Amino acid sequence: MNHDLVIRNGTVVDGTGDKPFEGDIAIDGNTISAVGQVNGQGREEIDAAGHAVTPGFIDLHTHLDAQIGWDPHMTSVTWHGVTTALLGNCGVTFAPCRKEDREFLAGMMETVEDIPKYAILNGLPWDWESYGGYLDSIERLGPMINVCGLVGHSATRFHVMGERAIEEQATPEEIERIAALAARSVKEGALGFSVNRHPGHTLPDRRPIPGTFASREEMLAIARAVGAEGGLMQTVPNFGKVDEEMDLLAEEGESSRLLFSAIGEHREVLDEKVSAMRAHGVDITAVTVPRSGGGVGGLATNNFWRTPTWNELRKMDFDARLNAIRDEGFRAKLVAEVRDNERLNEQVLHTTKRYYPMGDGARPNYTQPRYESLFDIATAAGEHPTEAWLRLTLESDGKVLFHHRGFNVNLDNLEKMITTDWAMPGLGDAGAHVSQMIDSGWATFVLSHWHRDKGTYSIEEAVRRIAAVPAHVLGLSDRGTLKAGKKADLNVIDVDRLEERQPYIVHDFPGGAPRFQQRAQGYKATVCNGQVTLRDDEHTGVCAGQVLRNGA
Repeated sequence: MNHDLVIRNGTVVDGTGDKPFEGDIAIDGNTISAVGQVNGQGREEIDAAGHAVTPGFIDLHTHLDAQIGWDPHMTSVTWHGVTTALLGNCGVTFAPCRKEDREFLAGMMETVEDIPKYAILNGLPWDWESYGGYLDSIERLGPMINVCGLVGHSATRFHVMGERAIEEQATPEEIERIAALAARSVKEGALGFSVNRHPGHTLPDRRPIPGTFASREEMLAIARAVGAEGGLMQTVPNFGKVDEEMDLLAEEGESSRLLFSAIGEHREVLDEKVSAMRAHGVDITAVTVPRSGGGVGGLATNNFWRTPTWNELRKMDFDARLNAIRDEGFRAKLVAEVRDNERLNEQVLHTTKRYYPMGDGARPNYTQPRYESLFDIATAAGEHPTEAWLRLTLESDGKVLFHHRGFNVNLDNLEKMITTDWAMPGLGDAGAHVSQMIDSGWATFVLSHWHRDKGTYSIEEAVRRIAAVPAHVLGLSDRGTLKAGKKADLNVIDVDRLEERQPYIVHDFPGGAPRFQQRAQGYKATVCNGQVTLRDDEHTGVCAGQVLRNGA
């Protein structure tokens, strides 16, 4: 029997957590037709000898909602084995949306997720109002990989309450309408509902985004309505009130599956609360960045200190910046304006204890010990941190980048969290904070660091956590494992060579706005719905993605 595609002689890591085994995989159309020994020939064959064959990875936390409009390749996640991406996290979505509300939603996305408003308004077709219409529009764009979405609290609440949604509590009648609209969006294909209760996420005028302080009654009504339609509730909690937030999630979990964003700094209380929920039958899963989360800065970015001369540098292009800092007098002004400003200097001395150079090798370093920060490098050299920043930048011809660790700072504590049964690695935020951070390669990091380099995960456990568990969270029973009859989303990986490459800035957003990209090494092939979308770390140009809808 002939097949459309056969992957031969691979080490099959099937996503279930079972031990790997040597075997072949046959694919016909968009479906896996055989796993084990395949006797028939493939119209195309991939020799996977010495390589792991895994399910495609599922990214539970992206903000590619805007970027997908002009980048159907959805870079950078498609260089890192991801074959399904969840849009619409953190309560901020572009649907439901009346025509007159587009500018409001675009401005909110800009301030919350650092996606330029101009690019949003000009890069998307905006040919929808309902959430189902939004999914139809995404489908017409023809994405490279599978896309599914959550409907956001902010858009839903604003659709019902208008301007009052920002700072007022909903009336009982409005709560009923919000919950009904959430349920209708799930019926139209959303996999669930996303909530953002983090006070730091604000509108352009610094008021809270709609829903930040929504009442318990509103949240439970939404959870009941969404859960009744088979949807999940995704939450960014207010970690300033972590006990209260977890208690609210416990109540929501009586009606709906739960997904929330976690950080290692609250590991102990989260472990206690979430373990108790799971013991009582609540289906709750957390996702967290599998390394320190935070920004990335360097000469090519605008993450500089705010003084007149640093602002002058900010206005230049990269080559002009590099030439400027080669001038000793210009460098002296940059250093003096920070060092001589008492308040700013104190801030810099504190924050640079969490700035870590990512190295000059092809692979970025995300795991330096605590006392190898920019502050420590400067102290050892008898320099001010800004002097050390400038020296390292010059030594690398402007290429060095600095990782600004903001949360999950203690990697030992992080390791304890991501080995619990409830916290999964992820939270790459692809498509958001595009000129400030880049964690799209989180899945590559899990396999290269936490499996191969450190041995924290076996390969079967690493793959289970980034494929099968996310599939369960999203209710996608047809993906996440390599079994006959499942959809043919998979990777062929040279685990020994696998690693991320150094991030770099491109200017490919509508209007020329900058963003980071990050590539990978070690992916022999990625297959989405039976078609090869990536071969030897390069896109093939094939866009084989589907919009995955609730109940489909």
